[in-house]
Amino acid sequence: MSRYIVQGGQKLKGEILIRGAKNASYKEMIASLLSEETSQLSNIPNISDIKITQSIAQQLGSQFEECGQHCLKITTPKITNNVVPQGVGIKSRSSFMFSAPLLARTGKAIVPIPGGDKLGSRPLDRLFDCFRKMNIKITENGKNITFETDQIKATDHTFIKPSHTVTETIIMTAVLAKGTTILRNSAQEPEIDDLIIMLNSMGAKVDRHQDDPSTITIQGVEKLSGTKHQVIPDRNEVVTFACAALATKGSVNILRCNPKHVNTFLQTISKMGAKVEVGDDEVNITWNQPLRAVNIETGPEPMFMTDWQALLSILLTQSIGCSTVIERVYPNRFQHIPNLQKMGAKITLFNPKVDNPEEYYQFNQDSNDPKYFHAAKICGPTKLKAAEFEIDDLRAGALTTLAALTAEGTSTIKKVEFIERGYEKLAERLSALGANIEYIKT
Repeated sequence: MSRYIVQGGQKLKGEILIRGAKNASYKEMIASLLSEETSQLSNIPNISDIKITQSIAQQLGSQFEECGQHCLKITTPKITNNVVPQGVGIKSRSSFMFSAPLLARTGKAIVPIPGGDKLGSRPLDRLFDCFRKMNIKITENGKNITFETDQIKATDHTFIKPSHTVTETIIMTAVLAKGTTILRNSAQEPEIDDLIIMLNSMGAKVDRHQDDPSTITIQGVEKLSGTKHQVIPDRNEVVTFACAALATKGSVNILRCNPKHVNTFLQTISKMGAKVEVGDDEVNITWNQPLRAVNIETGPEPMFMTDWQALLSILLTQSIGCSTVIERVYPNRFQHIPNLQKMGAKITLFNPKVDNPEEYYQFNQDSNDPKYFHAAKICGPTKLKAAEFEIDDLRAGALTTLAALTAEGTSTIKKVEFIERGYEKLAERLSALGANIEYIKT
């Protein structure tokens, strides 16, 4: 298994360029299948999640041509197979999103049932509720889900709770449906807006209401064309490199990013005492005083993103006082905490007192478990000690890498393939900022 060997204690300083967003790029690859014409996507990150998506698309009839190290041309003249293969399909937790182009172009899609993962189970009831209203029949056999329709119908649907991937899937399904679909209480993440921009450039008619951003209107069209589209920068990378610099008492100038997409994070670290200078497409972040404790709650856009709370945890171990992190999006997202505790961090997991959990939490209560904790109390500052780890989660892996850069001594992080799902050349890019990190690939 591949691993990082990290010698901690080096201040990270310098400039870093942000790659394209993982959570936008692979979904836009799926969206390209809605047209038989060629679409060109640039600023595509070179990560394993992209390769998995490409493999699935190729088995469905897509043809790929590289037009640069971070550019792909995708052409799907005909859907040759409406079954998302179990092997690669099960590796991608969002393989069900392929149901949108398959239904639009063939009227049928068979996708693997997504099982529970390290974050807790991912029920698709919010997707099913809307699909049924769109004249889509749903059948499960314990292994696969079959979606069938003789004609996709427009609908007016209100989500019980906003869901990032479900909102995107419904948008892609509705763009070729007859009539006008209205989605209410929909998710508002910038990756969704980037998908809307791409679809509209293909000839779709999708509009997010300015007076109520949670409402999206999709006027169906008969056909979509190909397009050229540049993927937005990855906001999770911005947060990762910002936390790496602050945890090591350094500074970083982050280029080719959109500061508006990480505004909640920037406000949080400013409150903690970090120096933050914002430009149009760059942000400079500097440690210039001891950081202070802060309390956060994760939630849908525009709240503090759930992907960020693990990364922020390393800063909280180095801050003065006790911080509280409440995770409201997933039932089980504190896999990184044992790694920090192993290094000497002072952290206590607990469940906050909540009068109305059904409304307070974004996850379905039937996916909860008594053994899951939804909050952490982190007290600092603490001198972390090096240790050896074997990771099994993307964000937990990134956090463990940052913790190793902060700790005294040499740490070993195994199974970094999980990190490569979402970060391109992370070790190499951290090294360019002054980190002492060796990547051993096996």
